[in-house]
Amino acid sequence: MKKNIIATAVAVLALAQAASAQTNLQMFYDFGRGYATTTLEGFYADNWGDTFFFIDHYYATQADRKNTGAGTAINGSYFEIERNLNFWKDSPLADLSLHVEYDGATWGAGVACVGVNYFLHSDDFKNIYNVALMYDHHIGYGSASVPLKFTGVWGMQDIFGVEGLRFSGFIDIWGLDNQFANPDDILNPYETKLTILSEPQIWYNLGKLIGVDNLHVGGEVELSLNFAGNHGFMCNPCIGTKWIF
Repeated sequence: MKKNIIATAVAVLALAQAASAQTNLQMFYDFGRGYATTTLEGFYADNWGDTFFFIDHYYATQADRKNTGAGTAINGSYFEIERNLNFWKDSPLADLSLHVEYDGATWGAGVACVGVNYFLHSDDFKNIYNVALMYDHHIGYGSASVPLKFTGVWGMQDIFGVEGLRFSGFIDIWGLDNQFANPDDILNPYETKLTILSEPQIWYNLGKLIGVDNLHVGGEVELSLNFAGNHGFMCNPCIGTKWIF
């Protein structure tokens, strides 16, 4: 679940070790912001690399609709589509890929990214790790004096020896020119050049207990620094469900 102009290089999903394709739908309630979000994700591997996408919809609360006069339940959307290109899978550099992506939002934000992606894993693929370094080009909204981004992604299956319990998530560190009003002196705003976002998630395959393996329950905690117009550190816990198609 992503909430603003970010470019998240999530190249490997949960269960990527068991299949070359996956699509899942997540539904969250954000206790920090008080609204619901749906996330549709897809991961597909082929002989030339892999493709990942997601789209988030943020649902307006009754107060949002009252204050803005919005006639729709969706209060905004954000998407990313990413491609890892790898034509050398049989070489010593098989785990290194070229990475391209585009991110967009209904509020006019756009970011084009290009870089490299490196994949690590345990021998049984139950634990996977992914790191990427990219150059960001902002389109239409936002700017970056340091147009670079580092992303780390992880997935750990059957943690603590509990079958069906998975710990996953990502951390993004990227350059973004943020300007915030100083609450002590509105005539002297201050700036930051760095934004950090991390969303660790934990999921349990509850459905396997009732014969519906697709169903997972869990949640995430959004940890951020200078993100989404907020200065400093923020913590927003969320509870959710996930259905893997």
